[in-house]
Amino acid sequence: MTEPSETIYSFVDESGDPTLFGKKRGSGPIIGNEGCSHYFIMGKLEVEDPVGLSKKLNALREDLLADPYFASVESFKPERKKTALGFHANNDLPEVRYEVFKLLLAEGKAVRFHAVVADKMMIAESEIKRRETDPKARYNENSLYDGLIRELYSKFHSMADAYHVWISKRGKSDRNEAFKLALEQAENDFEAKFGFRRGPWQVNISNPETTTCLQAVDYYLWAVQRFYEPRKHALSGKIVREDRYLNMLWPQIGEIHDVHHGPSGGTFYSGDNRPTLATTFPRKHEGTKKP
Repeated sequence: MTEPSETIYSFVDESGDPTLFGKKRGSGPIIGNEGCSHYFIMGKLEVEDPVGLSKKLNALREDLLADPYFASVESFKPERKKTALGFHANNDLPEVRYEVFKLLLAEGKAVRFHAVVADKMMIAESEIKRRETDPKARYNENSLYDGLIRELYSKFHSMADAYHVWISKRGKSDRNEAFKLALEQAENDFEAKFGFRRGPWQVNISNPETTTCLQAVDYYLWAVQRFYEPRKHALSGKIVREDRYLNMLWPQIGEIHDVHHGPSGGTFYSGDNRPTLATTFPRKHEGTKKP
């Protein structure tokens, strides 16, 4: 094991949504409907030099904004509050995404990404069974978010003397406090498994415009999301997924924990064991129930 660094800086965000059911009482799953993802993903990006990476990302954005090629692009107009304010993989043009991916990949081992992936259909099936035994049971969307934060930070990843965490502001202030509680629970889980505690922890609630490295973690999450989330091809209508973005960034992926795929406890992808479309899909819930 390598010697612990002085401080680990990590940046946390999510992809997808934690919604399972319709708003009406007793509604069934709406997973896969417009606006409701199949998967919910939580990711953290550990960055050795956040100031340096932020400067590089901001410099790239300024260069692109000054490029005549993008002069009339809607997402580059300040009033649209998209690329003109910060990188966001879902909003950025393919040409922009390619430049950002190249910049991030050039950071090499100075950045490290970890993610936890939840299959929402499997969670919905579990919730439906819970309702059958307890009709008063209600699904709380926040429980999925908090659970994945706890899962993400209870793992034995990089060690340090101190930990600084930045997380994208999420709704009301009580949700920000809930993140801190989930982190505390993750530390309790870590101590129970490994016999010691880490810390101290400094938690910062921010946004991608203010904390540029949150734009970076968004790109890694987007790469994982494009691998997992099914979508219809515009021409063929077939269900497609893309692995090229994840493959490109794989040298910087520390671990992806797919909590619902494979054996009990899920599947851990890292190093030479990378997820592939051939081995990961079709997922059990797509048309059939998990045996």
